[in-house]
Amino acid sequence: MLVMMRQSLMLAALGAAFLAGASCSGYAAPNDATGVWLTEDAQARVRVEPCVPTGGEASGEEHVCGYLVWLRTPNNPDGTVDIDEHNPDPARQSRPLLGMQIMLGLTPNDDDRYEGKIYDADRGKDFDVEVWSDRPDTLKVKGCLIAFLCKTQTWRRVADVAPGELTGPAGSETGPTPDPEWMAPPQASATASP
Repeated sequence: MLVMMRQSLMLAALGAAFLAGASCSGYAAPNDATGVWLTEDAQARVRVEPCVPTGGEASGEEHVCGYLVWLRTPNNPDGTVDIDEHNPDPARQSRPLLGMQIMLGLTPNDDDRYEGKIYDADRGKDFDVEVWSDRPDTLKVKGCLIAFLCKTQTWRRVADVAPGELTGPAGSETGPTPDPEWMAPPQASATASP
């Protein structure tokens, strides 16, 4: 069962899709990719939200990151939490899969899509990914091992909260955990200071 879940996560990672608009000519920023998306195999939900490189707020470049906020099977058969054991960084090998960042600061490209890297926990590697939207309720994710070996999946937008889903802001106690190189942008204060 663990192998099946890891394979599903790998396929989900290689098929990660974000919402991006299509334009016939010229450059236009992709549509809003933020939200929670159910992977094609229904084994995971990925939350996409704006992020910035640590110490990189001044660059002004748009980024989005994606986090595993729900897993159909977050634990191993023995009840222990499934972890990122194949990560090449020993410091990250004990982190839980649930809550970890898998989409690493994607940016808009000239094709009105988001592109960048996606992390595959099953292999402990980053792969190239490109994401776009054909419809407001779906995300297309094209993951490539190498330039000609690619797979595209369709993810579906979800509005409900599944049991065990992380709902807090990235970096909070009840939310996913950004990689140290990425952080959620500062939130606007709900109340103005006097």
